[in-house]
Amino acid sequence: MRAALLRWFDLHKRDLPWRGQRDPYAIWVSEIMLQQTQVSTVIPYYRRFLKRFPTVRALSAAALADVLGQWKGLGYYSRARNLHRAAQAIVAEHGGELPRTAAGLRELPGFGRYTSGAVASIAFGEEAPIVDGNVARVLSRVRAIEGLPGDKAREQRLWAEAAELVKGERPGTLNEALMELGATVCLPKAPLCLLCPVSAHCVALKTGRVDELPPAKVRTARKRLELAVAVCRRRDRLLLARRPDAGLFGGLWELPTAPTPDGLAKLLGGTVGERLATIERTLTHRDLVLDVFPLETRKKLDRLDGYTECRWVTKAELEPLGMATAMQAVLGHAWSEGTRG
Repeated sequence: MRAALLRWFDLHKRDLPWRGQRDPYAIWVSEIMLQQTQVSTVIPYYRRFLKRFPTVRALSAAALADVLGQWKGLGYYSRARNLHRAAQAIVAEHGGELPRTAAGLRELPGFGRYTSGAVASIAFGEEAPIVDGNVARVLSRVRAIEGLPGDKAREQRLWAEAAELVKGERPGTLNEALMELGATVCLPKAPLCLLCPVSAHCVALKTGRVDELPPAKVRTARKRLELAVAVCRRRDRLLLARRPDAGLFGGLWELPTAPTPDGLAKLLGGTVGERLATIERTLTHRDLVLDVFPLETRKKLDRLDGYTECRWVTKAELEPLGMATAMQAVLGHAWSEGTRG
């Protein structure tokens, strides 16, 4: 099975900018960006990020706001925050060099079992296993592993199978091959079994259970988060504020928000007008609803409760600021319809 996977990968792997890369830092950046994000989306971000922060020392020395600005639009901003924290730890504690083992990498912020195994195997050739969604689907079908995603016994079996499979030559390439197979052939729906290099080993295919394995994950009920957003404008500038680094949208810039319009009036000391728009977005575990209101105030507003800083910005000054996609949508209404103070 190992030999078949390696032969297939050598012939059919996609031409991606991080393929063949042996710089541990660049491999690490690609693995973080690819978590929960499609390859086509990641490619331009990956290139821009490495151009702006070409080394772990460059990333470590950068301001978090600058890092979040480069991440703007990619989502899941905790990844960028952990990337920055880990870079600082690597420089401070490891002389600017990533630890060469999965165990050493696990000590760094944002390095879970998967990321540690991926970087250690691809960059350093360690026989470290990986299990992400794609690998779990491949192994679930090939070995007919039962259980719902998240089930402890199932996860233990998956990691045990991955650990056995990675032993041997080219462990990093083997892990890449497993991920590639899940991404391009062993698809969640309508898998391309006729093109699969390990179909002869697949128990699910032999028993007619490809569509059953793995079973669909039971989704928890989504929470609704509704916020009032203030468009506070003075001539050609809007008031923006930056959230604390921890928590939802941590470290990102936004138009000031509060749970209610009355909360906005209290926060900014002004008068709230009629609602301009409602923006709805689906996050990982929440349905986000942003109600946009113009707000007039004569207060100086050089600091706001609950935010680390605030400033009046022009349209041109917005570009480098890290900002959630939902808030970027709000800005369209802010510029065109915002009340002039």
